[in-house]
Amino acid sequence: MQGAKLYEAHLNSGNLERSIKFYEKIGFKLAHTIGDRKAAFFFLGENKENMLGIWETKNTPIRKIHIAFSVSAERLREVIPFLTEKGILVRESFGLSPEEPIVHTWMPAASVYFYDPDGHSLEYIAVLEGKAKPYLNPMHLSKWEKIS
Repeated sequence: MQGAKLYEAHLNSGNLERSIKFYEKIGFKLAHTIGDRKAAFFFLGENKENMLGIWETKNTPIRKIHIAFSVSAERLREVIPFLTEKGILVRESFGLSPEEPIVHTWMPAASVYFYDPDGHSLEYIAVLEGKAKPYLNPMHLSKWEKIS
């Protein structure tokens, strides 16, 4: 149905306690745990508008996936120092160094990428104002701002 929004996503983990510490470190609020099922649920956002579930799967290989978390453009500018302060490495993407957000010119949106302890690819993303320029390659946010 058009207009639907993603409410909930789930990731597998090799160590639930390690994952709980990681997601709390990046500011997600632990909402509920199920001890016998080795699961934890985090609320994202102010009004329980999104949720992330983490499930420990020690006996099953972890299939690494990608999840993006939406933030405002103003908040995105704070992400790299925030993650760095927490000891979380921001990773390069599209061949661009991680010193600043990377713009997907076809949207346009800017992103910062990093990994969780199980190797899942995580992203903070902010949709940008202005017109898309799909004919341009991804670029750093500072370059995008000069040409927009």
